[in-house]
Amino acid sequence: MSASFYDYSVPTTKGEEQSMRDFEGKVVIVVNTATGCGFTPHYEPLEKMYEDLHDKGLEIVDIPCNQFANQAPESDEEIHDFCTLKYHTRFPQMKKSDVNGENALPLYAFLKSQKGFEGFGKGPRALSMKAVAKMMDKHYKDNPDIKWNFTKFIVNRQGEVVARFEPTASMDDVRKCVESLL
Repeated sequence: MSASFYDYSVPTTKGEEQSMRDFEGKVVIVVNTATGCGFTPHYEPLEKMYEDLHDKGLEIVDIPCNQFANQAPESDEEIHDFCTLKYHTRFPQMKKSDVNGENALPLYAFLKSQKGFEGFGKGPRALSMKAVAKMMDKHYKDNPDIKWNFTKFIVNRQGEVVARFEPTASMDDVRKCVESLL
């Protein structure tokens, strides 16, 4: 039998393991975040979704990551303080972790195997991200790796990875997808 979303766990800032099985029956957003990124303001609509939809079954798994231009250099505690003070986040934040490469969380290998990279869309931000991604990896289009901070995976109530939103995607589209699953 192949692995499912619920077979994985991620480390918490307290050194424990957060099992995805704890989110069975919920709609989950798994997002890699950073405090010093042009997409950091995504924390605001993420928190708004959490406030509005948590009671209806939404969970957010926030995984800070410093793999993209050193944009999350702080400690787990400093990252948490930044997010709670600046964006008033209440959803749980996990331990800062890698999402690509040999030290990547196994959860991310699974997520990427379920929903690969499909492009950055259109518009100025998409063009900028294409240029950045190409500088980092000239074959970026040909692999499922996470390209930048604030890539969001949406998992339905059955534990299926149903969508991947690059950071250039509209947060309104992310919200519509989540609402359609609740």
